[in-house]
Amino acid sequence: MKESKEGLTFKKDKDFSEWYSQVIQKAELAEYTNVSGCIVFRPRAYYIWETVQSYMNNEFKKIGVRNAYFPLLIPESLLKKEKENFQGFNPEVAWVTKTGDSELNERLAIRPTSETIMYDHYKKWIHSWKDLPLKINQWNNILRWEFKHSVPFLRTREFLWQEGHNAFSSEQEVQKDTLLILDVYEKTLKELYAIPALKGRKSEKEKFAGAVYTLSLETLLSNGKAIQCCTSHNLGQNFSRAFDINFLDKNEKKQYVWQNSWGFSTRTIGIMIAMHSDDLGLVVPPMVAETQIVIVPILFDESKGKVLKKANELFKLLKNYRVYLDSREDYSAGWKFNEHELKGIPIRIEIGPKDLAKNQVVLVRRDTLKKEIVKIKDLNKKVEKTLQDIHNNLYNKARKFLDDSIVNVKNINDMKKVIGKGKIAKLNWCLGNKCEDILKEKTESKSLNISLTEKAKGKCFACGNKANGVAFFGKSY
Repeated sequence: MKESKEGLTFKKDKDFSEWYSQVIQKAELAEYTNVSGCIVFRPRAYYIWETVQSYMNNEFKKIGVRNAYFPLLIPESLLKKEKENFQGFNPEVAWVTKTGDSELNERLAIRPTSETIMYDHYKKWIHSWKDLPLKINQWNNILRWEFKHSVPFLRTREFLWQEGHNAFSSEQEVQKDTLLILDVYEKTLKELYAIPALKGRKSEKEKFAGAVYTLSLETLLSNGKAIQCCTSHNLGQNFSRAFDINFLDKNEKKQYVWQNSWGFSTRTIGIMIAMHSDDLGLVVPPMVAETQIVIVPILFDESKGKVLKKANELFKLLKNYRVYLDSREDYSAGWKFNEHELKGIPIRIEIGPKDLAKNQVVLVRRDTLKKEIVKIKDLNKKVEKTLQDIHNNLYNKARKFLDDSIVNVKNINDMKKVIGKGKIAKLNWCLGNKCEDILKEKTESKSLNISLTEKAKGKCFACGNKANGVAFFGKSY
C-alpha cells in the first residue's frame, strides 16, 4: 500500500495563511516557483480558468464584445502618453532593456495593463460614428512587480485575466455599459464560483488612475479580510484625449470617444478556495470542478470482479457528468475517500458487495459530508439535483456569512471593534478624501466601495457634514 500522503496539518481558523498554502499544494492546484510571486497553475486549477473563459466569452458575445490579442511589450513612450495612469503603475513595471548584449533604443514595459498599447491602435481604427461602438476583450497575462506579501492566486506578480476595452460615441452609452459589465461579473461569481459580493463604486482615492469612476465587486473571507473580486472603470474621455481617439459624428463634427476598461482575473480562483474550503481540504463548486463525481468501488478479493463491473456500468451511466472511476487497487477505500475530500470533488459514490446485492450506492456530498443511500435506478436524477444543491448551499452559506459580517456603525469606537473582529463596517460618509484618511488611520481599514443602491441619510460618520454615500470599510488584501 502506498499510503503516505497526509492531509492538512493546519486549521483554517487557527492559521489561515499556512492552511491556504497547504490546500493549494496538496489539492494540486498550484506550485511555487523560484521566482517570488509567480506560480505554476496546475491542470486542476487551469481547468477552472478555462471554464470561466468559456462562460464569460459566451456572455461577452451576447453584448457584442469580440476577442483580440495585443503585444506583451509596450514602448515606454506609449506608457508616458497617459501620465496619470503610468505614474500609478510605474513602481510595479518590469522593463526589458537589452536583447543579448545589445541595449535597446527604447525601454519596453512588460504589460501591467493594456490601455496604452490598445488605444494606440484604436485611434487608427476609429474615424466615424459608424465605427462605434468598438468592443474588444483580450485574455492574457499581466506582470506587476508588487512588493506586498505574495499569496498564490490572491496576490501574485504574474496573473491571468481578461481585460475589456470598449469605446462609444456618447457618455450615456459608456455609463450603461460599465454597469452592464459589472452585472456580467456578478453573474459569473454567483453561477460558477458560488461567491456573493458587494456591488459598488470605489472612492476617489481607490479608483483606477485615469478613470472618471471605478465600479467593483468586493467580498469577505473567513480570515476577516475583504478582497476586491473585479473592477469596471468608466474612463470618460481621459484616454481618448491623451491618445487622440476621435471620430466624426452624424453632424460631421469631431468628437472624442467615451471609453471603459474592465478586468476579471485568476484572483477569483483564490477567493473561491479561501471562501468554501475547510479543514479537510478543497471544496469546489460543481460548475468549475474538473471532476464532479468520483466512483470508489469497495474491493474484496471474492467480490472484486462483480463490483468493478458494476462500477464501470455506473461510470457509463453518469457519462453526462465529469466523472472519474478510481479503480486503483494499491490504495484502500478509506485512503481514497480522504484524498478525494482533500481535492474537493463534489460527489463521491461508493459501491461495495453489500450495495451490489441491494442494487444501490452510497452518495457522499463534499460540502456537508452527508451520506445517503441511493437506488441505482434513481442515481442520475439524484446526482443532477445534488450538484445543484451543493452549489446553492455553498452560495447561501457564503451569502449569510457576508451579510452577517456587515455592521452599521455610528462612531469611531464601534468601527474599531467591528474592524477588529474581522467584519465590514457600513457607514454614512461625505465621500471626502480627508475623512477617508482619518478613518483609514484610526481604524486600520480602507474603503471597499460605496453602495450603488442605498442612499445616505443624515451626516457623515467622520466629519459631521452632509453624507453623500453609504460606504463599506474593512481590512483588505
